[in-house]
Amino acid sequence: MLFNSETITMIHVHDITKNFGSMTVLDNVNFSVKGGEFLTIVGPNGAGKTTLIKIMATLVNATGGTVEIGGFDVKKFPEKVRGIIGVISHNTYLYNELTAGENLKFFGRMYAIPEIDRRVDEVLGETGLADRKHDRVGTFSRGMKQRLSIARAILHKPSVLLLDEPYTGLDQQASASLESVLNSLTGSGITTIMISHDLKRGLALADQVMIMASGTVMYHAPASDVADVAEFQALYERCTRN
Repeated sequence: MLFNSETITMIHVHDITKNFGSMTVLDNVNFSVKGGEFLTIVGPNGAGKTTLIKIMATLVNATGGTVEIGGFDVKKFPEKVRGIIGVISHNTYLYNELTAGENLKFFGRMYAIPEIDRRVDEVLGETGLADRKHDRVGTFSRGMKQRLSIARAILHKPSVLLLDEPYTGLDQQASASLESVLNSLTGSGITTIMISHDLKRGLALADQVMIMASGTVMYHAPASDVADVAEFQALYERCTRN
């Protein structure tokens, strides 16, 4: 379900906190993303990035604060939110014993997608896997599995993509292939948030960049405000210095 307007605020995160026992993982996190924008979030391990993505994906409840995606509160309307998001991580959530086409048809039925066969062919074409439709996923390389994971995530035409370290474990060729697929989504109207440790790639893809450390937002600005990767690296080091 794609939203047509790219001027509306698609994602609004307000005063999000998350505690695990006495440990504070997220501490009053605030930001918003407009429709069609790409936000890259970087930060050291333990910054709370993955927990934040899990809250937005309705997998974990926040201790305090609110997240709205497409106008829906993720805690109050999780089913509505799941219908408009696609989630991609280093875990592909694919079944190795099934073919690429069978995997997508399985997920398509979960979303009750009409004309599922046609839609499966479309997303396989978009991710460069049309000729592997009938091959078992267990025979795929890591890079091909990640491309199929993207096909799975965009199958129901989500308005929002949440990417948690999608480049993890990919070699150089597979990373370039994944980047090509992500670039192809530019201008599609999909709002994207990506967690990455790759400052260069993250800056190149982004409309906005955010640096997190110790569970809070240390820096958030348009990517155009950052002159180059060297400046981004300097910002990162300054924001994450203990």
